[in-house]
Order: sequence, then structure tokens, then C-alpha cells
Amino acid sequence: MKKIVVLIVLFVTFSINAQVKTYHPEREKINNLIHTKLKVDFNFEKSQLNGEAWITLTPHFYPTNKLVLDAKSFKINEVKVNHKKAAYNYSNNELTIELDKTYKRGEEYLIYVNYIAKPEEVIQKGSENITDAKGLYFIDPKEEDPEKPTQIWTQGETEASSCWFPTIDAPNQKTSQEIYMTVPSKYVTLSNGTLINQTDNKDGTRTDYWAMDEKHAPYLFFMGVGDFSIVKDTWNGLNVDYYVEPAYKDVAKDIFGTTPEMMTFFSNLTGIPYPWDKYSQIVVRDYVSGAMENTTAVVHGEDAQQKKGQLIDANEWEGTIAHELFHHWFGDLVTTESWANLTVNESFATYSVYLWYEYKYGADKAAAHMYNDIQTYMQSGSEDKILVRFHYHDKEDMFDTVSYHKGNAILHMLRDVLGDDAFFESLNLYLTTHKFGTAEAHDLRLALEKVSGKDLNWFFNQWYYGNGHIKMDVTYDYNTINKTVTVNIHQKEKVFKFPLAIDIYEDKTKVRHQVWVDATQNSYTFPINQIPKLINIDAKHVLLAEINDKKSLENYIFQFNNAPHYLDRRQALEAVIKHQQTEKEALNTVIKALNDPYYEIRVLALENIDLFQKYNKREAIAKIENLAQNDPKTLVKAEALKVLGKLVDPIYKPLFERGLESESFAVKGSSLISLYQIDKNAALTNLEKISDEVKNNLPDAVTTIYINEKDKTKLPYIAKNVLKGMFLTQNQRTQQMYGEAFKWIAESDNKEAIENLSNDFVKLGLQYKKYNFDKMAVNMLNQMVYMQQQANNTNKEELILILKTAMAKLIE
Repeated sequence: MKKIVVLIVLFVTFSINAQVKTYHPEREKINNLIHTKLKVDFNFEKSQLNGEAWITLTPHFYPTNKLVLDAKSFKINEVKVNHKKAAYNYSNNELTIELDKTYKRGEEYLIYVNYIAKPEEVIQKGSENITDAKGLYFIDPKEEDPEKPTQIWTQGETEASSCWFPTIDAPNQKTSQEIYMTVPSKYVTLSNGTLINQTDNKDGTRTDYWAMDEKHAPYLFFMGVGDFSIVKDTWNGLNVDYYVEPAYKDVAKDIFGTTPEMMTFFSNLTGIPYPWDKYSQIVVRDYVSGAMENTTAVVHGEDAQQKKGQLIDANEWEGTIAHELFHHWFGDLVTTESWANLTVNESFATYSVYLWYEYKYGADKAAAHMYNDIQTYMQSGSEDKILVRFHYHDKEDMFDTVSYHKGNAILHMLRDVLGDDAFFESLNLYLTTHKFGTAEAHDLRLALEKVSGKDLNWFFNQWYYGNGHIKMDVTYDYNTINKTVTVNIHQKEKVFKFPLAIDIYEDKTKVRHQVWVDATQNSYTFPINQIPKLINIDAKHVLLAEINDKKSLENYIFQFNNAPHYLDRRQALEAVIKHQQTEKEALNTVIKALNDPYYEIRVLALENIDLFQKYNKREAIAKIENLAQNDPKTLVKAEALKVLGKLVDPIYKPLFERGLESESFAVKGSSLISLYQIDKNAALTNLEKISDEVKNNLPDAVTTIYINEKDKTKLPYIAKNVLKGMFLTQNQRTQQMYGEAFKWIAESDNKEAIENLSNDFVKLGLQYKKYNFDKMAVNMLNQMVYMQQQANNTNKEELILILKTAMAKLIE
């Protein structure tokens, strides 16, 4: 999350062209899907799918004699209605079929379509979160790339399932399904529902038959094909499987193993047991998003596959695993009826990560996660956008930090307004009422009102159907004669209504006051016995708000020591850090933070502690030495080792050498760079002993050493990491160092390095397109072209072609 926040700061200043926004309602229902049966096989040479589809439908309400199906970039071979050839027209990615009679509501009819799907000819754009939209993807289908396995996978959201089978591709449609997939026998398959049987064919292929009786939206259909190891797990008698590349078979349960516990937790939380027939997760190459909640067949991008040394530090994918699982209630069981209401899917899935962390790891972990999510929204420049918005340029525009991160914060506020019992009982009512169907935000409001008995229009009007967030200044008036304090709340720009918790501390005695804010200016007077040590505004830290509340250093020190919330300690520590050199109590507070019960506070203190005049700070250094050896969190150990390395004291050489033996990649990397600062030869000798696989997981340390050594024989390795060093850090010295390395690569004749850097530009440009990094990437690739043109490299024409090809991938 930190990486995203940094990128926002760097690139949010790029201007975005204004686009006309039009009204986009729920798609009109003329015919309803009932059941979809598919038979498919694959043309690996052409990256095409040969398909047959049998689709059962009925009119929604009004009689009709016509059906329009979405079918993007197909070759239509034959169409039948109830087993008889039918007249049809195929144009503009729509298949219009003349029915054999006029059908009334409740009358079913069967459509048969024989077709070829040609995904490489699809012309439709992706979104900020889903970078491509051709529906069906062939990865290295001709086995030409030794670095990649051959795979086939699908991505349906928003309306890309119709790139590989004909359907009514709208979220307000629901259908059961069957899929017969014929593939080379060496591959395994995955789809929604249950694998019913497998049939070996005489031509070296196999046909797998998958079926799911429960109905779900077309965008949730999934197929996966490839060489995967299937690691088995279970939950309450259901199959829970993890499909990973064979190299990750042994760590699959380290990555995904909390899934059964999550299924129990979310089942208990919603009051609805996991409602589907199995749960599988598959990791694929070159995925166009982070992950996708295809019903019972979740797909993850390759970043989910982590080595043991990474997982010891932190499973970076655990939140995504929770997010996609919770979608099986919010999104799959009950689906947004229109893309305008996307937040009823995504805000709940995003909030599920907070709920899981709160349950599994405690309040501090959950609060830290919520803080990062809110910062992502705050720094995105999106406060003008409404959460539920029917007016947008393109449905893909809905996949943004407002639908996800702001929606997440709003649910957290709503939970506080109602209380836990009413909030979670309301979710159960919402899911039960609309199960296997669709809903919108108003349906959520009605469920919440029915359970709580409260009118919530005020909340939904300002948070779901209004934009922005709370911005307020806070001032205080003390009356020592009457022994009162008046807290003045001044809202800026826009007036919101909200409950506000104010904690007043006199010495260590705390009194909480709950007030209601509803105007530009509100003032509240409270009795006091003495001038408070701290007045804590939004003491529960539930508001989506920017609060300008000037506090003294003494206030912040008291806050760190006495206010219990993670954000109380974090915000206080951030303020106190600025005074370490001049105020002894400030330094003492930072030292105390080294023992904080939550590891991220300990890391923050280590990152910022001032050890200038180190001989006068033995107490702090002793604590850091202890953390480097004994802290239970390897990320804290790693940061402590970094701090000790900056002291450039040979006494720590044995400690750093022991750190190089650690399983933890974070500890190993910090030990290597710290050893380099006191004994370059020893560090370089140890570096040569490290395997290439491990080196690839220590990019910061290894790249820093190669750059400092000016070792241009390592340019291909440096090129894989130089962009992250330039743009994903706020340290100016680091940026400058990596910037120099970028210049080496840009001017060099090293084809592998140029290819690696170009590929990284494309990857990051697409991944962070919503922050306009693609534009920055094109500009920098242009600079590289110019530098090659000025160079005397004999292969510069070949290198320029590589750079221009990368630019084309970012512009298309």
C-alpha cells in the first residue's frame, strides 16, 4: 500500500482530460438468462476458441419475438432456436436472433450458437484496476517463451465474458452453467462449480465437465487451463483447492492456508454459511488485475506466489485472499444491479480485510490497514466523485479508489453509527433478501433501517449520493473561572452531519463526550477541573475526515503515552519525531516507541530515530541491538539491522553475518547492506555466494551494492529494479543514486538491460495507469530513444526498436 501512496504523490499532478459523463442506469431486462451450457476447445496456434453454446431464456415481462446477445469479435457459424435453424444478424458485437414465435413471460426457449471466439481482435478498453478487456487470454500458446508457462484463463468483469461465449453480459442477469472443456491431456482445468467427470479422448486430449447449479452473473464465469499443481484443502466437507505453478507447491498452504478459517469467520459474521459448492484459487501469469472473485474459482495475479523467505516477513497477499472470498457473499451471492452501484460489491470486499485483520490479528493491525486505505483515497484527487454515481464516461471508470477505499471507510462509519449488533444483523437481512439476485445501495439502506429502526437517509444522501469528505478546524476556549472548555468545530467547504467522540484527559482520567455535528460552526462546552492534558477529537478514529487540530509537543507526548488507538500513537509519534534533536522528552518518546506492542509503530520509530551524537544515546542503541536480535517480527529485526548499519561500527559485523543466514528475506537484505557499509569485501564475498533466486528477492540491497560498486556487468539485474528505486521511495539520495543507474542503462548497448527496463516501464505503466505513470513511462522511454540516438552503440537501431515497441504497448 505504501507503494501506491507514493505513486499518487508523484503522479497525481498529471492533468486528465475532461470527459462527457452520461446517465447509465441498470440495463433494461427484455429477456432473462436461465441456464448456459458451453462446449469449448482451443486453437493454440491462432489464440482462438471453438465453441458451442446452448442458452435457455425467458422474457422478463413483456412478450418478445427477438433476442439480442452480446458476442464480441466472433465468427458465427450457426444459430438455432429450439433445435431449428434461425435467422440472425451479427453486427457491432451483437447477435440479434429472430425467435420462432412471440414468447410470453415464463415461457422458456433454447438458443444454440456455433461460433469461433477471436479475443485478439476484441476492441474494448480496460479500466484503472483491470488493464485489459479481451475476456480470453492465451499465455505463450505456442511455447515460444522459456520464461513462461503455457496457460489459458478468462477475465469477465466488467463485460468481457461475451468475448468468449454469447450471453446477455450485464450484472443484473443470473444463470446456472455447464462447461465442457477439451484440452491437451497434460493440462489441468478449473471452472466454476464442481468437476463432474473427465473423459480421455483418442487424439491426446481430455474433456473436463464442470457444472454449477446455483445462478450467478455472466461476468463471474471462469476457465483456467495450464500446468498447475493442485494443493488440496477442505472446509466443512467442501473442497478447497489451490492451483499454483509446480515451483510453489510446497508453499501453497503458507500463502492460502488461512482460507478455511476465513470461510468460517465470514460465515459466522454474515450468519450465512459459505453458499457455494467448492472454493478454488488459481494463480496465473500476466494477469490483467490483482485478483478476481469468479464464483468458486478465484484467479490471482502471479504476485500471489511468494517464497518462504517473503512469507516469513509477511504474506502480502492475505488481504487480497480475504477480499476475493468475501465477494462470494457481496458480489457473487448478491450482485450489484448496475455498474453505477459497484460499491455494494467492492466496498464490502474491501472492508472484509479490515474485519479479518481485526479478528485474526487485533485492533492495531486493522486500524493500520484502514489508515492506509484512507490515505490512498485522500491522495487520489477523487473527492469530487460520488460513491454511487449513475453519471460516468465509461463503466470502467467506476473501478477506482472511491468505490473501493472510500466505500470501505464509509462502511466503517456506518458500523459505528449503528453498533455492531444492528450492523451485522442488517447485512444478514440484505444478503438473505437478495440471495442469488441483485441489489443496489438503496436496498442496503432499507435493510439497515428495517433492523435498526433508524432513518438513514441523512447518512446515505451525504456519503453514498454526495461527494467529498469532512474537513474541519478545531479550536478551544478555556474558562478557568467557570472551569469549562469549549470545543469549536468549524467545517470547511461542505457541511456534513455526523456523531463525534471527544475524549478529555485530566491527568490520566479520561471522560468521553459524544456530540452531534451538523453545521458550519458548532461549539460544545464541557466541565473541567484543570486545563486538560489532551483533548482528543474523533477519539474512536472512525470519521473519513481531515482534522486540523493544533496540539503542543506536550499534548502529543501525553497522547502517545495514554491514548489507546493505533492512530493516536502513530500521529503522536510522527509529530514528536520532529523534535528529537532539541527536546529530550521527544527523544525519550521515540525510544519508548521501540517497545510499542504493535510492530508497525516499532518500525516507524526505527525509521525515524535520530542517533546523531550516538555516544550519548546508548540507551536507544541498546534497545535497537535487542530488537535486531530478539524481536518476534522479522520486519522489525530488518529495520533495526539497517539502523545499526548506519552507525558504521565494526562491532556489529558478526551480527550482520548471522543475519545473512536468516530465512527472512528482509533480515537477509538489511544484513547485506549493513555489512557492506562496514566491510565491503566481506559483503561482496557473501553476495557472490547468494543464489540468483534469493538475489531476485533482495532487490533493494543487491541493486544498491551493484550501483555503489559501479558494476556495469550487472546492468540487466539493476534494470529490473531501477524504476522502483527512482519512484517508489521518498529518499532523495536513493532517488539520485538510482537515477544515475538509469542513465547508465539508457546510454548502454546492453540489450538485456534495455529489454528489462522497457518491460518494467510497461508493467508499472499499466499497473499504475490510474496515477498516470503510463504517461511518465512514455516520456522516459522517449528520453531513452534520444539518448540512444546520440550514442555510438553499434546496435542502437535494435535497442531503439525495443524502446519504441514498449512505448506502443503503453499508448495502445
